[in-house]
Amino acid sequence: MRRYRARWVIPVTRPPIELGCVVEHEGRIVFVGDRSNAPDGEDCDLGECVLLPGLINAHTHLELTAMRGFLEDLCFNDWIDKLRSSRNEALTTEMLLDAARFGIVEGLHSGVTTYADTCSSGVVMQALLEMGVRGIMYQETFGSSPAQCSASMDKLRLMVDELAPAQTDMVRLGISPHAPYTISDDLYEACALFAADCGLPMGLHISESAAEHELVSAGTGPFAVEWHARGLEVVPRARSPIALLERTGCLDGSPLLIHCVRLDSEDIATILRHECAVAHCPASNAKFGHGIAPITELLERGVTVALGSDSVASNNRMDILEEARLAALFQRAGKQSERVLPARQALELATIAGARALGIDDRVGSLETGKDADLAAFSLAAARVTPIGDVVAAILFAVAGTPAEFVAVKGRPLISGGRHVGGDPTVRERVSAAGDALAAWERRLPKSTRL
Repeated sequence: MRRYRARWVIPVTRPPIELGCVVEHEGRIVFVGDRSNAPDGEDCDLGECVLLPGLINAHTHLELTAMRGFLEDLCFNDWIDKLRSSRNEALTTEMLLDAARFGIVEGLHSGVTTYADTCSSGVVMQALLEMGVRGIMYQETFGSSPAQCSASMDKLRLMVDELAPAQTDMVRLGISPHAPYTISDDLYEACALFAADCGLPMGLHISESAAEHELVSAGTGPFAVEWHARGLEVVPRARSPIALLERTGCLDGSPLLIHCVRLDSEDIATILRHECAVAHCPASNAKFGHGIAPITELLERGVTVALGSDSVASNNRMDILEEARLAALFQRAGKQSERVLPARQALELATIAGARALGIDDRVGSLETGKDADLAAFSLAAARVTPIGDVVAAILFAVAGTPAEFVAVKGRPLISGGRHVGGDPTVRERVSAAGDALAAWERRLPKSTRL
């Protein structure tokens, strides 16, 4: 047995424990409490640290990690167009795989042990398995024209057939019909049936922007202009993007709903009725200027809300404690109340609520006897954290943004002394080279077409 001792232990589901201890045996937690009561075992003294359950990133795109800083200050439509063409033309499959590996390392340094990733190429499955972390990869599909539906489903089935055998008790597969501006109603319906038949979870980008809402509800706006230019019929499809998902059967399997910035009371009632969870990405939504999701209302109505970083192509960093901090600050600013989303609740979004959203809260998300030993420790010794006062508030408002000192997944240390254990030291260079390939791709474009 191994005894992890820390200045503070934060079980999440019960009060913080000063001078606490978590004891792990064969990857499972066998004790959480005061160190004076801990059973005998090999000591791992984390010193002036706070020990948390491993954090959960409920939405990211790890394969896009090489695009950090490449898609800056673009309107959303241009951002999507540049991402799609540059990824297809400048990045090889191996580059995308290295980007995913490097993204996982970045997440580990921020205390993330579980990743819910939306992936087009399929490489993230391999990266999750290689890196020893926990996660789910939602295989993405696209097809805004009804004429593409059959071909899109054929490709999706092939990808699922290829990837599904690699699943383990820690890494699972799902599917993701991308968004209303890239998916036809026919394809939504086909994906819903396919997911139900195969028992696959779904993750769906939805209600992210005003332009998306306008396309769905009125058949107008920037996305409608693009559809018209491609010869696609554009008509109002539903009262709202959430209503579109309900009509096409996509909510029947209680999917993970990503973003949910533009919701009204009826949308929230629909989400609750179908027992869907929401992945809230405050930094990405703010950077695009899409707005602030109604998280307070969702939580008050009983919807499970988790936190996601989105990709570093839109957020530039992958730090879930920072997302929790921003979520609390944005909700307080929007509601003009210091009582909205208190620190303990915000921390829950990054831990137990994230686990609940992914259906793994029986295994991770809190420090409890019998759960897997997914752990993350952060130093409390920095000047910015001194004096500590309320330790949970300190985690959210002072510790957030600092690298983890120690991270373990199922008892296996992956970060120790702030360093990645057993990592490939050359992956950073290869990801930088992928960034150079993107820059070279852009230089080759005619100046008149550069975004």
